[in-house]
Amino acid sequence: MPSYIQSLLLAATTIYHAIACWLEDKNPPPGKLIDVGNYNLHLYTKGERKDKANPTVVLEHSLGGIEGYFLIDELAKLGQVCIYDRAGFGWSDISPYSRTSQNMVMELDLLLNNAGIEPPYIFVGNSFGSYNVRLYAYRFPEKVVGMVLSDALHEVGMLKMPWSLQGLKYFFASGFVMSVFGAILGIIRVFKIIGAFELLKPELRRFPQVVRQSSSALVDNGAGNFAFGHQ
Repeated sequence: MPSYIQSLLLAATTIYHAIACWLEDKNPPPGKLIDVGNYNLHLYTKGERKDKANPTVVLEHSLGGIEGYFLIDELAKLGQVCIYDRAGFGWSDISPYSRTSQNMVMELDLLLNNAGIEPPYIFVGNSFGSYNVRLYAYRFPEKVVGMVLSDALHEVGMLKMPWSLQGLKYFFASGFVMSVFGAILGIIRVFKIIGAFELLKPELRRFPQVVRQSSSALVDNGAGNFAFGHQ
């Protein structure tokens, strides 16, 4: 295929993605936008808390992850569950502060306080989210009664990995960077439209269409925030 046709196709998918993000931003998010100080974070809560002694489950996504949107319906059968979009992802605004776990934890605590979600909490942290929930429990031990860590990472262990695993880490990091640019260029959205993700992972078909649509919009909006500086 001639290079100019490839350039035209990429331009078309990028423009289409930008327009689609703009249209999706006009739709209300599934949860609420909570003010955490001149910017808002998106908090989605389901289930009921029978009394104040029962803990609320708070899910921390992986890096750019959306797994909480697939889990919340089942977990809500057990009690109150909260998931949120970290600043710059999904329906949340971009934060003026650097993206360190320290700042993310302070934003999360402020979010829960301002939303009226009282402790105690049980945190579920997946992959990158495990850093944040461990740090939250360290900073606010009186608020946390339990943690569930999935594919958890440890900062010291990551630094001391042998070179063979260090190379694997950078390989996965390069894949993440490629996926970000794929989203910016609209390629991920095209894959969603043609059902490529369900083809690669048939288990996704078990989830209701509304859940898949919400999670897809989350990914698309996250890429839109990254690419176009959405606030």
